[in-house]
Amino acid sequence: MYSAPFDKCGIYGFCGANSICSSRRADACKCLKGFISKSQESKNCVRESSLDCQKGDGFTKLVGVKVPDLLKFQLNESLNLKQCEAECLKNCSCTAYVNMKVSEGRTSCVMWFGDLFDISEVSDMYRNEVVFIRLSASGLGLTHDSRKKNRLMAILVVSIISSATILGLISFIIWKKWKKRDDLLHLTRLESGEDEREVPLFHFSTIEIATNYFSFGNVIGEGGFGPVYKGNLPTGQQIAVKRLSKDSGQGVEQFRNEVVLIAKLQHKNLVGLLGCCIQGNERMLIYEFMPKRSLDYFIFDHKKRAQLSWRNRLDIVLGITRGLLYLHQDSKLPVIHRDLKASNILLDSNLTPKISDFGLARIFCGNDVETKTSRVVGTFGYMAPEYAIDGTFSAKSDVFSFGVLLLEIVSGKKNRGYSHPDHLHNLLGHAWLLWNEDRGLEVMDTILEETCVRSEVLRFIHVGLLCVQECPEDRPTMSSVLLKLTNEEATLPRPKAPGFFVQRNPYDNFSSTTVTTDVTISILEAR
Repeated sequence: MYSAPFDKCGIYGFCGANSICSSRRADACKCLKGFISKSQESKNCVRESSLDCQKGDGFTKLVGVKVPDLLKFQLNESLNLKQCEAECLKNCSCTAYVNMKVSEGRTSCVMWFGDLFDISEVSDMYRNEVVFIRLSASGLGLTHDSRKKNRLMAILVVSIISSATILGLISFIIWKKWKKRDDLLHLTRLESGEDEREVPLFHFSTIEIATNYFSFGNVIGEGGFGPVYKGNLPTGQQIAVKRLSKDSGQGVEQFRNEVVLIAKLQHKNLVGLLGCCIQGNERMLIYEFMPKRSLDYFIFDHKKRAQLSWRNRLDIVLGITRGLLYLHQDSKLPVIHRDLKASNILLDSNLTPKISDFGLARIFCGNDVETKTSRVVGTFGYMAPEYAIDGTFSAKSDVFSFGVLLLEIVSGKKNRGYSHPDHLHNLLGHAWLLWNEDRGLEVMDTILEETCVRSEVLRFIHVGLLCVQECPEDRPTMSSVLLKLTNEEATLPRPKAPGFFVQRNPYDNFSSTTVTTDVTISILEAR
């Protein structure tokens, strides 16, 4: 028997309201401090004692968790931690707040109202935000003696933490080395068929029959990994099969990388891995079938792009944002995708976007912020300048790719190969020139004029330009991007010049074909 997702806490709202989910406990769901179970039949939790603004409500800290879902919230970018607490206390409906980091040296106050949903535990080292949950004075147990005791306890805790810092650093280094060995062991077991419990293995003959013996008529796509086939399992379930080509530029390393990563990641905006097939020289990945194919199939086609209204495109952008935010911040291990582009966004029957193709993705361990490589892999037109030129990549590299994708979705034009009669800039440069002349709406796909909300279009273009700024430090984090896209009252800074803001040689080849590269820093070799 096999079930997915592997982590129950990956299921949205699994524990109901005002509770926290932990995959480390047999009973995954537990009410937050100051809350009790509503009933035996319900997972929802309610307050033990009601809030009373007049009798000194307070807050309890919640660390090492994914912040609650942004259902009813308010953003204020001008308040610090103390001011955020005071502002929340002023409003009797405010139930929690967090001082969220949005960029280097800048934080924003986010306040929640009503019940809190989708809180789950993650390791402290992957989360910087502390969530403050509001409780009544009786719920906190605040008396004079208890406050005095708490102060003494705080002094003791600080002393213990200070003396244990060196031991903690040593333990972390040991854990990091152990984790690398564990991943290597997992890959070895996967190829020998010993790890079926985590990644289901399909027999080659099953996939052969499902794809009509890999017939040409069943091919639905082609990538750097190899051909993608549509198939039907004996159960009637439709699948998509990525088969590693013998001439593939990616190879076994990327295959292993994708299997290990996708098996650990569960989110509604990430493509679902059903299993894999390893037999002889055959390497195949079996995914859920996406009937609407990929995003580029629609937005870059003169006729099909009319099928995506502004509301469709808005929902697609927000879905991609949430998926990328999960990779960077909410998954157990931070992941940098490194190849985010329109053809790697798949659409299900409801046009829900799902990020795919994790063959080039990298896991960031510990407190790593960025890293450097001598081999640049990705797609021209989506790569951030610091990555394409110096080989330096981070979460901000994915933010740049997202900005390119956002502007392509709004405009219906490709960044690579874009041409204009008045200049030789790419799509990013063209959008920035129009923005500086207060003509930002001219970037919009003309087919959206009847369905769009102009203020939303302008805000999306504005956020896209913030994401593609040349310096990584100027680009927002994905948590900040989500807040800016969904909050009409958010104040957006003026964008600086985008990366690669130089006019191209008029004799350059502006082919519309997307080329995936596998190159070194010194010599460019297109793959």
